[in-house]
Amino acid sequence: MIRDIFMPALSSTMTEGKIVSWVKSPGEKVSKGETVLVVESDKADMDVESFYDGYLAVILVEAGQEAPVGEAIAYIAETEEEIELAKAQGKTAAVAPSKPVETPEIAPPPVSIPVAAVKDNGRLVASPRAKKLAKELKVDMKTLVGSGPHGRITAEDVEKATGKVSTAPAPVITPPQPVSVPVAAPKAPIPTSAPVGRTVPLTTLQKAVAQNMSVSLQVPTFQVGYTITTDPLDQLYQQLKSKGVTMTALLAKAVANTLAKHPIVNACYSDAGIQYHGAINVAVAVAMPDGGLITPVLRSANQMDIYSLSRSWKDLVDRARSKQLQPEEYNSGTFTISNLGMFGVDRFTAILPPNQGAILAVGASRPQIVVNKDGLFGVQKQMTVNLTSDHRVIYGADAASFLQDLAKLIETEVQSLTM
Repeated sequence: MIRDIFMPALSSTMTEGKIVSWVKSPGEKVSKGETVLVVESDKADMDVESFYDGYLAVILVEAGQEAPVGEAIAYIAETEEEIELAKAQGKTAAVAPSKPVETPEIAPPPVSIPVAAVKDNGRLVASPRAKKLAKELKVDMKTLVGSGPHGRITAEDVEKATGKVSTAPAPVITPPQPVSVPVAAPKAPIPTSAPVGRTVPLTTLQKAVAQNMSVSLQVPTFQVGYTITTDPLDQLYQQLKSKGVTMTALLAKAVANTLAKHPIVNACYSDAGIQYHGAINVAVAVAMPDGGLITPVLRSANQMDIYSLSRSWKDLVDRARSKQLQPEEYNSGTFTISNLGMFGVDRFTAILPPNQGAILAVGASRPQIVVNKDGLFGVQKQMTVNLTSDHRVIYGADAASFLQDLAKLIETEVQSLTM
């Protein structure tokens, strides 16, 4: 029997994928659950497993080429004798690629599945990082219950099983970050030269960003700005940075704790009504070195201590740069933070991501001359934040109340972030 390997849908926004490399070569034996190829989705590079035992008979789409989601990209033959038959079908597919290959006994699945994306006949499902971590920490994965999509076991599940997620200060020290910048989101290097006079095709990631932004601009949004004094936040950062705490984690924690008091700002619009999320997952926009951006997600940020949150952020950024994030690590955000303060930008308006109710744009923190309640002049460091909200879900009073409480936490209750 000859079966297809399809281009998988690795995210909800993915319409086509680019093959990074084939792990197996034509004629090689393939076992069920074994990685066959690596696919570049709109956000990350993902391993793709085989559903079947057999032989990789023919590759229809070579490494470096793209294919639409659901299109056959290779054939697997059940026996060595069927390899030649599969090659013949491959030649037919090359002539008429839009016609799927018919299999005589079993209808093919709609798409191939990325590593550990779903349960398959009782086989444990887990992300590659979770598998590696479980092996290192000697955790029996059969005892775990996955918190990821379709019950997938994540690295966080493995850490929880070992009690590694604790409130103790992290031994890892991250590089110091400018105190004047409220978020330490990494920036992409500015190119020294541009291909003037040429049209450069968009990367898979850039295509996904463009598609998402087009969808977002159909949403009725409004903006509310607020000025926040950051001296207390800067002082706390100076106290904790030697313990590995990042400014990004501090601000994400402040936002998450405030969202816990304003569930409507953490909600989003759906055709069925307003969807209130069961978790507060703070996404932070990160520019990618080769263009485009990605939003690693600090899941359940309000429930994590600041040290664990900082470790998680460092790990997410490292793997985002190497395109090793799992889908739930970049597409599960319920609220987004976007920061351009490191460029000296005072204020800007961020575009609302799909399936979220609000996004917070953060500007640079600068010394400002202010007048206190006694009428005396002084100097305080202040930053301007701007909240873009979906007006179908969040109204002006909701946004204003959220920003007011966020400012109160940062200005007068910032020590609560360490509790």
